[in-house]
Amino acid sequence: MWLSNFTIVLPDEVVNNGSVRIEDGVIAEIRPETVANAAIDGEGRLLMPGFVDLHGDMIEREVAPRPNAMMPIGFSIHELDKKLAAHGVTTAYAAVSFATESVYGHVRSLETTCAVIEGVSRFKDNLLIDHRVHARYEITNVGAAPALEKLLDAGHVDMVSLTDHTPGQGQYNNIQSYILSMAERRSISEEMAAEMVAKRIAMRDNPEIETTLRRIVDLSLRHKLSLASHDDDSAEKVAEMHDMGVTISEFPVTLPAAEEARRRGLWTLMGAPNALRGQSMSGNLSALDAARAGVLSVIAADYHPAAFVPGIFKIAEATNLPTAVAMATRSAARSAGLVDRGEIAIGQRADLVVVEAGDIHRIRATFRGGRFVYSDGTLHQPRAIAA
Repeated sequence: MWLSNFTIVLPDEVVNNGSVRIEDGVIAEIRPETVANAAIDGEGRLLMPGFVDLHGDMIEREVAPRPNAMMPIGFSIHELDKKLAAHGVTTAYAAVSFATESVYGHVRSLETTCAVIEGVSRFKDNLLIDHRVHARYEITNVGAAPALEKLLDAGHVDMVSLTDHTPGQGQYNNIQSYILSMAERRSISEEMAAEMVAKRIAMRDNPEIETTLRRIVDLSLRHKLSLASHDDDSAEKVAEMHDMGVTISEFPVTLPAAEEARRRGLWTLMGAPNALRGQSMSGNLSALDAARAGVLSVIAADYHPAAFVPGIFKIAEATNLPTAVAMATRSAARSAGLVDRGEIAIGQRADLVVVEAGDIHRIRATFRGGRFVYSDGTLHQPRAIAA
């Protein structure tokens, strides 16, 4: 099947009026000109690789669209699947948290987290896109380690990140701001929030943390999973994580931390919403500043997959379009150890996104393995013609 008359974003250049041939779900040929009798005429629209999202929190909003309004796990996964396909995501790592002390409550309970992970494994063969699991292990939550270890050994986890949301460092370095945020989110008094924060800080003194953390790291590496740190706030923290075996620095909160991560050969991951808005929600490092400094490797959906396309175009203003697209595709795939997707190249999976650029950039269609998994009707369905 030929897709013709597209503006194709290749790894190092953009080709106008180009064509791509798909055979058995794989990119078989690329031409820098149009071809006759193509199955689909792109009419000049952009053709990008499908987005590889290494960190998406959206499953939590499907499971609990409102506080205490819990939905069935299977239903939630299928609903998220449709939305991600419509946002151009063809490979998605559901970021689920082992963080029972989280302000997000029951949706991050051990029971719910395990149910979501098992659900992804159970339903993944019947979904539109490729769903995987990114287990976020909160290092102070030592009681959750046995459950995570069991899931790792069962092959239900595809990536692990080591998170430490202890107030006073990392993302929450301003304790008073964190107290006010917790009070607002949980609709409690500042005094009650302060007590909870003090409890969270005290948890960091647990002598079991280091041995449990080492056990999780060793098991993750034994299963050849990508290992990420989270909210690195200094070069020293990056060095510590690197020495532990981490290869991805997620959401570095300062420029020196991001610079040290790149110096040590780590991938640096930040949110597409940060890039779109031009700033971090927490007042930390801007993804655009990181891109301008040449220390941004990967962008992820974080909490809003619709931000991928406009986020890419924002980054492209600071770099160029192939570089910006690669952050959501090739670099994301390679950082997770995936070598069969992420770029428009012969032999790669035909995971593709059709984008119409404009004042508001719009996704017109998404392909997974050469098959439509989303279309807004703008492109015609493929016709049965000779290759």
